[in-house]
Amino acid sequence: MKIYYVYILKCSDGTYYTGFTSNLEGRFMEHQSGKHKDSYTHARRPLSLVFYAEFTEPSMAIASEKQIKKWSKAKKEALINGEFDNLPNLAKKKFNS
Repeated sequence: MKIYYVYILKCSDGTYYTGFTSNLEGRFMEHQSGKHKDSYTHARRPLSLVFYAEFTEPSMAIASEKQIKKWSKAKKEALINGEFDNLPNLAKKKFNS
């Protein structure tokens, strides 16, 4: 059975990058080495893997990745820190009008 991962990287500038892959170790090494020069993480290295979740259905992993990308930094940090009870009370990202 193939495993799919949703992961969160902490960048050197304190921001978070959320991604999806079926090869967590290989994908992290790509981010860390700067393989993709136009990627969000390239100029924000070094990186650290701070969270990942495993899925057996790629569609569920992709849906989870999209959901997490919409979250505020505080909500992502609650997830990273295992503060699951706090997740419902933390607001989504706010956009300036």
